Amino acid sequence: MPSYELALVLRQLPRPELISVIRRTAESILDKGGIIRKLENLGSRALPHKVSEHGVVHREGTHFTIAFDTAPTKIADLKEEFGRDIDIIRRYIFKVEEPEQKQCTLHEEMLPPAYRKDVQEIVAAAQKKQKKKFNYNSGLDYYPFQK
Repeated sequence: MPSYELALVLRQLPRPELISVIRRTAESILDKGGIIRKLENLGSRALPHKVSEHGVVHREGTHFTIAFDTAPTKIADLKEEFGRDIDIIRRYIFKVEEPEQKQCTLHEEMLPPAYRKDVQEIVAAAQKKQKKKFNYNSGLDYYPFQK
């Protein structure tokens, strides 16, 4: 199952109600067959601009992130369910991509720039973009018709 991250902005609530909203959100993920990896509270803060959601204008919110794994077919159901919850102001689900592993050796880093593999790739790409110079095919090493 792919990994996802849910970024939530909840309306200002007392602590017991805030816990019930997070519990509801987590249970909906678990009901869809997901696995919660991490839950992080980013705190309460003022929103960058006023946000109108469910007919109410919000100026402050509590931010949470939830890292979870689930089937890609369940993401639309989760978005719809979170959209109906009146306590959630904003919700974004991002797919977490695994970073590409690069092997780096000291020998490669100590090479002069012209001999490094990544620099050679850049130079090759630049040479492909250069226009070819006109070849006169005269066999002479000068242009005979120049004034």
